[in-house]
Amino acid sequence: MTPLKQSALAFAFAIGSLTNPVQAASLNLATATIADLQAAYGSGKLSAVQVTQAYLARIEAYDQKGPVINSVITLNPKALDVAKALDAERKAGKVRGPLHGVPIVLKDNFDTFDLPTTAGSQLLKGSIPPDDAYVVKKLRDAGAIIVAKVNLSEWAGSGGSVSGATDPAVLKAGAVPNGSSSMGGQTRNPHDLTRGPAGSSGGTGAAIAAVFGQFGLGSDTGGSVRGPSTANGIVGLKPTHGLMSRDGIVPLALSFDTGGPMARSVYDIAASLTVMTGVDPADPATAKSAGHIEPDYTKFLKTGSLKGARIGFARDFTGKDAGTDAVMTAAVAKLKALGATVVDVKYPDYLIAAKQPIYNQLVSTEFKAQVTQYLKTTKAGYPKSFDEVVALSNDPKTKFQSPGKAYALKYTASIAQTLDDPAYLAVKNEQLAAVKSGIDAVFSKYKVDAIVYPTSPKPATLIVPDKPPQPSAGTDSATSFANETGYPDLIVPAGMTPEGLPVAISFFGPAWSEPKLLGYGYDFEQATHALVEPKHTPALPGDVLTY
Repeated sequence: MTPLKQSALAFAFAIGSLTNPVQAASLNLATATIADLQAAYGSGKLSAVQVTQAYLARIEAYDQKGPVINSVITLNPKALDVAKALDAERKAGKVRGPLHGVPIVLKDNFDTFDLPTTAGSQLLKGSIPPDDAYVVKKLRDAGAIIVAKVNLSEWAGSGGSVSGATDPAVLKAGAVPNGSSSMGGQTRNPHDLTRGPAGSSGGTGAAIAAVFGQFGLGSDTGGSVRGPSTANGIVGLKPTHGLMSRDGIVPLALSFDTGGPMARSVYDIAASLTVMTGVDPADPATAKSAGHIEPDYTKFLKTGSLKGARIGFARDFTGKDAGTDAVMTAAVAKLKALGATVVDVKYPDYLIAAKQPIYNQLVSTEFKAQVTQYLKTTKAGYPKSFDEVVALSNDPKTKFQSPGKAYALKYTASIAQTLDDPAYLAVKNEQLAAVKSGIDAVFSKYKVDAIVYPTSPKPATLIVPDKPPQPSAGTDSATSFANETGYPDLIVPAGMTPEGLPVAISFFGPAWSEPKLLGYGYDFEQATHALVEPKHTPALPGDVLTY
């Protein structure tokens, strides 16, 4: 090679090194975990402001424009200011922990001292709570950035519902579109805009699937974290009752209620859960978590976790949709390939038959009393009782935006009992104990570490149904077993139906088995990589951040 050619080659190499630095790295919003974010921040070359701007750009492009996902009720006008302040802290050497600078979304039934909390009802429009919910404060203290409050099924869905009715006329009059509220309107599923995001944490499910935040919070009383997780194709956790404080979450039924994280990876579920646990004097249920809280749930995320595990498969909750069943068949085969022993388990018929009636009776009664207690904390001008909510929703002068919900609230008022009613107390004190004993017996009989089932036997349903509403069947969903026992349930994407709709697998375990379930879910996730980007909210140029 001549000296001239050598010089030219060296020059070209030098220019290439400048334009394509060897040390350059990139972060893709859709696939990055919280650990990836922290590594990027730690390099000093990527800021929380940049990441928050990228999430806000996706909200701008897709929430009220383009496909109009319509998941956001309130955008936080100070999100970038918070991000800037957190960047300054990091530069000064203060890092609050693994959530420092992580943008998140909250279901709009979590109290925030600086943003309205509406529970999806227009009757609470503009209502600013006196302080943050316990878990919200913990997230802020850990450095999380609240980007938005997002839509939900009004009053968490079952707060005013005709569930349990058998009269077709009642079911029709009280029908509420899937994923809608009088405050937020209709949220749409980013995988299929004709379908809803499921309830009640549908706004969180759609927002996380559409990459509007790193992770989000939902609440779960009978499946409200898990339904939206499967419908939108993301990961979700309904934790053991008492592991997360309910203080500052608009109540539905405190016997069952819990908050829960929703994310695009099992890692983010574990990392966020680590920050939110704790015994809260304002929530007596958290006292039982003492001694069961792990200081770091991410340490249980190991490939190989399923090897040697004995897993039960609840086939009672299949047979409703061929596409869902095909995904579950493949998922069970994968569990076996990963070293798990999988055995069929059968829930006793009495448990399946009693599950929904127990849920309906307890929820209607507790909601009436407990939402009244919450409403007393609101400022002047807002309803102060359940009865006032019913009256205002059904008053033409209010111009209430959801006639189905108005009817359902009135229906609930007609069946709700008082907290001292013997029939309610029998359910709470005796029937719930029987359900728990029955589920414990299933775990013991089959000697299983966890039970898997399709989180929903059917994929996301149409916003405008193609058939009249039907009374619910006992095998329509298994999710409320986790609420009636208080046990944890982890949801992980498992695949897609031929129509392009997500299917998820649930890992249901005994109390305080989150470490084991997270390990199983992570092992399955890493072997399948079943998370699918929604076709209606594709990648934007700014989604990949180079640093």
